Amino acid sequence: MEQNETTGKVWFIGAGPGDPELLTVKGRRLIRQASLVLYAGSLVPPAVVAEARPEARLIDSAPLHLEETHTLMREAARRGETVARVHTGDPGLYGALREQAALLARDNIPYEVVPGVSAAFAAAAAAGLSLTVPEKTQCFSITRLAGRTPVPAGQGVRELAAHGGSLAVYLSGADRRQLARELRAAGLPGGTAIVAAYRVGWPEERLIRLNLAELDPDGLELEPEAAARLDGQLGELDKLARQITFLVLPGESGTDGTPPSRLYDRNFSHGFRAAQDKK
Repeated sequence: MEQNETTGKVWFIGAGPGDPELLTVKGRRLIRQASLVLYAGSLVPPAVVAEARPEARLIDSAPLHLEETHTLMREAARRGETVARVHTGDPGLYGALREQAALLARDNIPYEVVPGVSAAFAAAAAAGLSLTVPEKTQCFSITRLAGRTPVPAGQGVRELAAHGGSLAVYLSGADRRQLARELRAAGLPGGTAIVAAYRVGWPEERLIRLNLAELDPDGLELEPEAAARLDGQLGELDKLARQITFLVLPGESGTDGTPPSRLYDRNFSHGFRAAQDKK
């Protein structure tokens, strides 16, 4: 929606997972310019919005409902101000972008969206792992377990995991046992690599590396030392559950014999490079 001479503009800004340096250059610039910075304090660390102008109004939206946040943005924009509506991760993923945008459009308030780094990509980077592996995993899906928000048929963990690609499971940390049951029902073996990521990019970031069998280990036989280690990991995971993102990585489950990417293979030609050794 285009901005006119008298109306300001609302910018939905993806704050990334928590590290202020993972905020985009554009997002930081707009936060610096904004007269109103509205952010979810329960999910966005203060450091992300710390570069707002001294005179800017910084308001935590966590205790507010939709109409209250809309009123703040609408009135600021009608005064000709720039509004930074800061969302955790990417605004288009498990956020309230659509309903906020609909209200702005109804009231003829212009807005745009600035994408952000989502937790799944930040978690893979922090773990030093790849979401795609040649000839093993060439697709990546994002879903969640059903809870207060239902998951449409065919879009759940079991159905998507059955494809054998990598999977990120959001908003499901409180029910790791159900996650394990869904993954087993999809046919994934017990050795499937899993990373449970907590607050990636925050000072308290934690990565817990498990496999599927360990995620719900009832009946799993382990040596005493390994069992104690796993008990500690699961205890920590259950304590941090509310903000856990799971990565399910079949391609990282034993990579021996995995062929390398052909992108830089000397024998693989493409539009910018000829093969050096033709066979």
